[in-house]
Amino acid sequence: YRDLHTFELQAPTRLIEWVRGNRVCVAGYGQSDGNEILQLIPPPTLLTKETQGLCPERDFKVECGGFSERPVYSLKYVPDTSLLVTSGPPDSSLQVWQVSAEDSDVIKSVSTIATENGTGQSWAKIATISARAPWVLHGSTLDRVQITEVESRRNVYTAASRGSEELSTLAFLDCNTLLLCCATGRLCLADVRQPQSLVEALSVPSAPCSEQWCMGTRHGAQGLEPSSQPVARLSSRGLLTLTDLRKTSEFLALAKARVPSPGSEFLCVSWAPALEGYLAISGFDGTVHVYNTQSWDSSGREVEPVFVHKGHAFGGAGGSGDPPLVTVHTWHLQKPRTLLSAASDGSLHVWDWVEPCGKC
Repeated sequence: YRDLHTFELQAPTRLIEWVRGNRVCVAGYGQSDGNEILQLIPPPTLLTKETQGLCPERDFKVECGGFSERPVYSLKYVPDTSLLVTSGPPDSSLQVWQVSAEDSDVIKSVSTIATENGTGQSWAKIATISARAPWVLHGSTLDRVQITEVESRRNVYTAASRGSEELSTLAFLDCNTLLLCCATGRLCLADVRQPQSLVEALSVPSAPCSEQWCMGTRHGAQGLEPSSQPVARLSSRGLLTLTDLRKTSEFLALAKARVPSPGSEFLCVSWAPALEGYLAISGFDGTVHVYNTQSWDSSGREVEPVFVHKGHAFGGAGGSGDPPLVTVHTWHLQKPRTLLSAASDGSLHVWDWVEPCGKC
């Protein structure tokens, strides 16, 4: 490591979201009521562009917070606003939150976005954008995908699909193009301007029916088409696929991560926003693995990580007595080699890694 900070949360969290002013939002998922939503100020060393030397303040600080009556399974910041959108059991409705002004330390609930026939549906996966207006893309199954204007709660788009597959990940590629990943690994492209158009992209290699998949999209440099950025998919067996959406007839790369056991519901794969060709995976145990994909091919061979974060695994046992499980990770938006990760024991880590053998 070049640097490592830790922070202990009151409850386990399954999400980390960067918000305005380089703040971090986290939320609890473990309680039936009283789950905290917190906005944290990172350690000062994370607020500077260059890595600093020793710093007296090494902890996160709670800036404001609130409580959700339901577990929070997904949380997204609405860009260019002071709003958060969350989702979680027992249905597919969304909750909208206002992060209060500087003179208040309260995150308060301001509205609920109900979904048609939402009762009985699993919790909604969500993505947000503010290119035209503050929008939230949400849905729990392929035939329940829609875009809602956050402030007015007006429906602006409903995808046309007869399939009812469970969704694992949703993403805006730009203000018109959506990418949907089913739990089976199936990818679908949709266009807001053509509601009846839902195009299936490349399917994943044949796998057991019980295998689960998630997706990670990479935001490219300014001026690059979003479709030119590869999409990574991760399976609960550790299979990784990279796909170019401009040519979906073949894989860019196919690889196998060495995982100790099948992944959990916390599967996570993410591209480094400021480091070309690097991605990270978690959700199999108490570790986060970082990979350099630039040498990958379509052979499906086993690949070795360039770095493994093991801090959560040695941090103690979770509430059930089992070893902690990493529930989520995310990359710092500007610092190329800095990641944040959270685990089932409530630990929150931020770490700056160094590639071995002087490769960095």
